[in-house]
Amino acid sequence: MPLVYLTRKEQFNAAHKLVNPNWSDQENERVFGPCANKNWHGHNYGLWVTVKGHPNPDTGFVVDLKQLSTLIRSTVIDKLDHKNLNMDVPFMEGIFSSTENLAIQVWQQLQMPISELGCTLHSIRIAETERNSVEYFGD
Repeated sequence: MPLVYLTRKEQFNAAHKLVNPNWSDQENERVFGPCANKNWHGHNYGLWVTVKGHPNPDTGFVVDLKQLSTLIRSTVIDKLDHKNLNMDVPFMEGIFSSTENLAIQVWQQLQMPISELGCTLHSIRIAETERNSVEYFGD
């Protein structure tokens, strides 16, 4: 039976600030630019969750998209949307709020619940802007 990859896109809005507390304000500004703004900044993030599996012979589905969307929303979107990644998101506590680290943490939140739907998490892609995105494959 063929292996099929299926992707669900969700969105969330969140604020964050990129600062290394061991550096001076000048060094943070030099490295992170406007992302080190002391008053924070925000993004309209896009989140693509790709799963893989074999289509169910009875439905033709790898996974029911409504179930997948509900799981993604309850597991991560509701915890991220209109939040401050540095201060309001328990699974980001103590973790530098780069998009790279966010993708890793989203993977960790979704991997087990997605497997319980009968498919496998393949990748997480997060777009911070139209020009910048991160993709993580659980490595």
